[in-house]
Amino acid sequence: MLGICRGRRKFLAASLALLFIPALTWLYLSAANFSVKPLPLSPLEPQSSTLVGGAGERQALELRVREVEEENRALRRELSQPPRNPTHTNHHGNGRHGNQSHAPVVREGSRHGEAPKGAATGNSSDCVSQPVVDKCETIHMAIVCAGYNASRDVVTLVKSVLFHRRNPLHFHFITDSIAQQILASLFRTWMVPAVRVDFYDADELKSEVSWIPNKHYSGIYGLMKLVLTKTLPSDLQKVIVLDTDITFATDIAELWAVFHKFKGQQVLGLVENQSDWYLGNLWKNHRPWPALGRGFNTGVILLLLDRLRKLRWEQMWRLTAERELMSMLSTSLADQDIFNAVIKQNPFLVHQLPCFWNVQLSDHTRSEKCYKDVSDLKVIHWNSPKKLRVKNKHVEFFRNLYLTFLEYDGNLLRRELFGCPSETDHNSENLQKTLLELDEDDPCYEFRRERFTVHRTHLYFLHYEYEPSADQSDVTLVAQLSMDRLQMLEAICKHWEGPISLALYLSDAEAQQFLRYAQGSEVLMSRSNVGYHIVYKEGQFYPVNLLRNVAMRQVNTPYMFLSDIDFLPMYGLYEYLRKSVVQLDMANTKKALVVPAFETLRYRLSYPKSKAELLSQLDMGTLFTFRYHVWTKGHAPTNFAKWRTATTPYRVQWEADFEPYVMVRRDCPEYDRRFVGFGWNKVAHIMELDAQEYEFVVLPNAYMIHMPHAPSFDITKFRSNEQYRVCLKTLKEEFQQNMSRRYGFAALKYMTAENNS
Repeated sequence: MLGICRGRRKFLAASLALLFIPALTWLYLSAANFSVKPLPLSPLEPQSSTLVGGAGERQALELRVREVEEENRALRRELSQPPRNPTHTNHHGNGRHGNQSHAPVVREGSRHGEAPKGAATGNSSDCVSQPVVDKCETIHMAIVCAGYNASRDVVTLVKSVLFHRRNPLHFHFITDSIAQQILASLFRTWMVPAVRVDFYDADELKSEVSWIPNKHYSGIYGLMKLVLTKTLPSDLQKVIVLDTDITFATDIAELWAVFHKFKGQQVLGLVENQSDWYLGNLWKNHRPWPALGRGFNTGVILLLLDRLRKLRWEQMWRLTAERELMSMLSTSLADQDIFNAVIKQNPFLVHQLPCFWNVQLSDHTRSEKCYKDVSDLKVIHWNSPKKLRVKNKHVEFFRNLYLTFLEYDGNLLRRELFGCPSETDHNSENLQKTLLELDEDDPCYEFRRERFTVHRTHLYFLHYEYEPSADQSDVTLVAQLSMDRLQMLEAICKHWEGPISLALYLSDAEAQQFLRYAQGSEVLMSRSNVGYHIVYKEGQFYPVNLLRNVAMRQVNTPYMFLSDIDFLPMYGLYEYLRKSVVQLDMANTKKALVVPAFETLRYRLSYPKSKAELLSQLDMGTLFTFRYHVWTKGHAPTNFAKWRTATTPYRVQWEADFEPYVMVRRDCPEYDRRFVGFGWNKVAHIMELDAQEYEFVVLPNAYMIHMPHAPSFDITKFRSNEQYRVCLKTLKEEFQQNMSRRYGFAALKYMTAENNS
C-alpha cells in the first residue's frame, strides 16, 4: 500500500510538471522575441550549430519536457496494470495489506493460483491506510456443532481464537441438545472476560434442510450454514462462519477487517478450494456439483447477513439446490456444493479471500502453494475425515501447532480486555465479592478460597449413550479420579455393566493423554454408557467433593451408587442393587443402602465371586474390613460381625465418623465443597443424610473391595503438615455449626458425638 501511495504522489508531481513546464517554456521563448526553431523529434537527432542567443538552453528545456512526458506515460501504463503485492519478495504472495481484484470475483492476495473462470482483476487501491477493527468492536462467529466429538473438537478452535484475540467475542453456536449442554457448561465455568455465547436449536432447523439428500459424513448438520440468515438475529449484520476443525494462527480481527474490502454486491468471503474436486478429474466418472473453476471451500466464510437478506438468499439457494438435485440426486460435500452452485450462477457475490485464510489439509490438497513461511499461515483447516492423520508434506508442523492449542491450559485464556466495557456478569461479580470478603491473613485462607473456585468443566468428553430402563430401577455408579488412578477404569467396567458417571481431575494435556488411553482401550471403547466429565486442574488442592458433585449431577438414572475409584464392586452388584430398589421400596422411602467395604494389601488378588469365598479370604487374612488398621470408626457401624451371617437387609444407626459407601436416590443432597483433599469429605455427607432422616440399611449379599495403591499427595500433606490438620479441624467445626443452624435441635447429637469420640 505504501509503494502504491508513493506512486500516486509521483503521478501527481508529473501531472503538475506537465502543466507548468510548457507554460514556463512559452514564457522563456517569448522573452527571446519568439525566434523559435522547430523542436527536434528525438533527443538523439543532431543539434543545429546555428542556434543563436539562448538556443542551447532552449533545446535542453525542450528535451526535459519530452522526458517528463515519457515519464508520465510510463507512470500511467504502470498504474493501469493490476496492483502488485508490496511484499513482492515473497513469491507465495503474503500480501497482508494489498487490495486486489474486485469484480466480479475478488481475489485478495492470491497465491500461485489462477483465478477461477469469471474472475476478473482490477485496481482498487487507496492511499489511506487499511481500515482497522476498533479496539472494542465485537467480533461475531457462527459455528455449527453437534454431538460429543464435535463439542470436544471445537474447544481447540475456541482456544486458538482466544489466544490471539484482542477484541470482545460473540460466539453463535447452532447445536443439538448434546452440544448445547456441553458447551453451555464449559463456557459458564470457563468465565472468560468479554466473551458472549448464544445457542440456537439445530433441531428446529432440520426441516429447512432435511429435504436435501447428503452423502457427507457431517450429515444434516453439514447443511445448516445455508440457513444462517434466518437463524441468527435479524439485527446482526455480519458474521464469520467457521467449521469446528479450524485452528487460528493469528488474531481473528484481521479476518474481520476484510469485511471492509467487500465491494458492490459482494456478500460472501471465501477461499478457493485447494483440491481438484470440482474439476471432476479425480477418478473415472467423477461428477461434482457445478462450481466456478476449482470452486470455494466453506470451512471459513465471511457473511454479510444484511445484504444476503436483501438479495433473498433463502430463495436463491433453494431454487439452485432444487434445480441441481434433479440431476445430481444428492450433495457430496454438504453445504459447500450448494454454495458453489449459487456462485457459479452469480460470481459477483464473492469476495475471494487469500488462501492463507483457509489452508486446507485434505487429501489431494494444493495447500502447499498457500504458504512459504510460518508467518504466512493464518487459518489451518483439517477438512479431511482422517483429520490429524492426513498426508501432507508439512503435516508434522501443522499437527504440532494444533497440539499446542489442544493441550494449552485454558485457564490462562481468562484475560481481561482492558479499556473495553463489557456486559455485567453477575456470577463473576458475586464470586469476586465473595473472595474479597475472605481474610487473606487467615491461615486457612487457601482452604476457604478453594470452596469458591470455579473449575472449568467439560461434560461428556467422550461419546455417551443411555437408554432408560422401563422399570425405573436403574443405578449409576458414581466416582472421581485423577490421572494416577486411570488404570482402574478397565477393571471397574468389567465388574460393573451398568451406567457409570466419572469426574476426572486433569490438566488440558492430561485430558488428551486420557483421550488417547481411552480410544486405545477395547474395554472402554466397547462401553457407551460411561460418562467422562473433565474438571480442569486449578489451585493446590484436590477438590474431591466438587468432583463427586459434578459426577452426581450427570446421573440419568433414578438411583446412584456413590463409590470411589479405588474400589472394585463385586461381580453382579449392578443387578443386585436394582433388585434391592424394588424389594426395599426405594422409590417411596428415604434409604441409603450400605455396601460393606473390604480391602486387600495384595496387588494381585483372586477376586471372590461369592460371599462365602470372601469370608474365606477374610479368615485367611487375604482381605480385611476397610481401614480396620488405621480408621476403624469409619466403617464400624456397618457391623461386619452381623453381616457375616445376615441373610436379609438390616438397619444400622449413624455414629460419629461413619463414612460407608451407599446407594441413594438421585435427589439426595450434594457433598459439601469446603472439604478438599483428604479428610472428612464423605463423613460430612453421611452426616447430612442422617440429618435429613435417611435410613442406613446394610445389604447382606453385597460387597466391594479396595485395591492397593500409592498414597495420594493429599493424604501425604495431611500426615506431614500440622497446619493442614488444624484447618481441617476448623472446617469441621464450622460445618457442625452450620448443621445446627439448618437442622436445629436434631443436629446437637453431631456435636455431642464428636466430643465423645
